Amino acid sequence: MAIILGIESSCDETSASICIDGEIQSNIIANQTVHEKFGGVVPELASRAHQQNIIPTVSEAIRVAKIQKNDIEAIAFTRGPGLLGSLLVGTSFAKAFALARNIPLIEVNHMQGHILAHFIEDPKPKFPFLCLTVSGGHTQIVLVKDYFEMELVGQTIDDAAGEAFDKTAKILGLPYPGGPLIDKLAKDGTPRFDFPEPQIKDFDFSFSGLKTSILYFVQKNTTLNPNFLKENMNDICASVQDRIISILLKKLKLAAHQLQITDVAIAGGVSANSGLRHALTALAEKEHWKVFIPKFEYCTDNAAMIAVAGYYKFLNQEFVSQEITPLARWSVNY
Repeated sequence: MAIILGIESSCDETSASICIDGEIQSNIIANQTVHEKFGGVVPELASRAHQQNIIPTVSEAIRVAKIQKNDIEAIAFTRGPGLLGSLLVGTSFAKAFALARNIPLIEVNHMQGHILAHFIEDPKPKFPFLCLTVSGGHTQIVLVKDYFEMELVGQTIDDAAGEAFDKTAKILGLPYPGGPLIDKLAKDGTPRFDFPEPQIKDFDFSFSGLKTSILYFVQKNTTLNPNFLKENMNDICASVQDRIISILLKKLKLAAHQLQITDVAIAGGVSANSGLRHALTALAEKEHWKVFIPKFEYCTDNAAMIAVAGYYKFLNQEFVSQEITPLARWSVNY
């Protein structure tokens, strides 16, 4: 029996999970509300909150899984990418726990963890499949050939889709985190405002120009009508969301056609967006794809995906030494 403790602390969620023989038994997430008044994550405050949360979060994960800490056979942790201070807390805890228990350490790349979240529950994709990973810091199309054999076939050349959502929310005066609010407001709106689509070659993305066009659009219309945002908020949110989704799915469709892949998945925080989930499902029906979308709790940052990734590495005896250090920027050689 393989009992793995997973630790995720890459940004502003402290999470711990217990995985037994590939099955998740607990997935505890401690959110941080301290960042709301600042309109974004403050790295120093995030790392301090991780220090406060990590021990009770791990203890709760062990309790819910109905095991004892002495039962744990290995500890998997997010080494990167992410905020250095936040990663340092999780890495330090993992190293100390492993040293005290004399058990192996397993490093996990955060983005690979998001992709492997698809192996937490059935139905699970078959290799090879395409995964669109979309978050606040990354937007990628990855060809997944095996659990840890992956090829990056497309990525953003500037900003991520999640950042486009959050920066748009800030422009519109919405509170942090703004991405989920745009999704909520868009449900009651009509995408009647036209925003430009970037012309980027191959399977790559760009969102910086879109953000600039949204800013100029808001500045121009609020100058003409000070009540413009209040009167049109739902439609603006629907229009922005519609354009971001169309950009994402156009490239995903292009990649699927050229690579001749019919199993398609999404992962990362933005994969929790209801508009994206519905649009991908509709596209999959037209294209005759098998589509895989994680449960909401496995879309945002969570330790279950780290524990599952750790389980597959455990089977291959892929361990690291106590000399390991976190990496704020870590591009896996897909």
